[in-house]
Amino acid sequence: MNCILTETDKMILNSYKNLIKGLADYLGPGYELILHNLESYDNSVIAIANGHYTGRKVGAPITNMALNILKDIENNISEDNVTYFTTNKNNKPMKSTTITIRGEKNKIIGLLCINFYLDVPFSRILDSFTPQLHTESSTEISGMVNEEFFEDSYELMSHLVETTKKKIMEDNSIVSSNKNKAIILQLHGKGVFNFKDSVQFVANALNISKNTVYLHLRKL
Repeated sequence: MNCILTETDKMILNSYKNLIKGLADYLGPGYELILHNLESYDNSVIAIANGHYTGRKVGAPITNMALNILKDIENNISEDNVTYFTTNKNNKPMKSTTITIRGEKNKIIGLLCINFYLDVPFSRILDSFTPQLHTESSTEISGMVNEEFFEDSYELMSHLVETTKKKIMEDNSIVSSNKNKAIILQLHGKGVFNFKDSVQFVANALNISKNTVYLHLRKL
């Protein structure tokens, strides 16, 4: 049965649209991702990626399998997520999963469906998980970023403070009297002061008072 969505329900569903785009970008071309709004079964699809596999687009209706899953959940036969193997209308094999999205009062307001097409060449799947060279003769890899992982926020803050401090101290275009101000400016831009006890942490690292840190932050 269709449900009536509240404004909060609609906001929850709309927030999943970015998830569809992000997952499609991450997982690559072998995956079709669909977001259903259960307020209208006639045109339930509100977001879709790689819809060329089934010819669907925004405004397409819900599937018979999704209806069966909703019925099973209603009758406590099924969990909120179901994974299964199936084929599309062109008899292409898929591994699929359907995940319910719940809104206010724990009612099911939408579905997130993921279909992996098992006949997609493995080379295409591998390409989406492999950094590519800029050119055939280049050894430079594109799409690579330096992400570091830390056990706690203090280790992260220490890394950010030390690297920023080193960069500013080596910058001869910044006069000595403005070094701490420049460090605090960059740390602010990097989001350091969103962490608990960050002001005291930075003050200790720069050997200045908390009030001095606050002074520079207020000027920002």
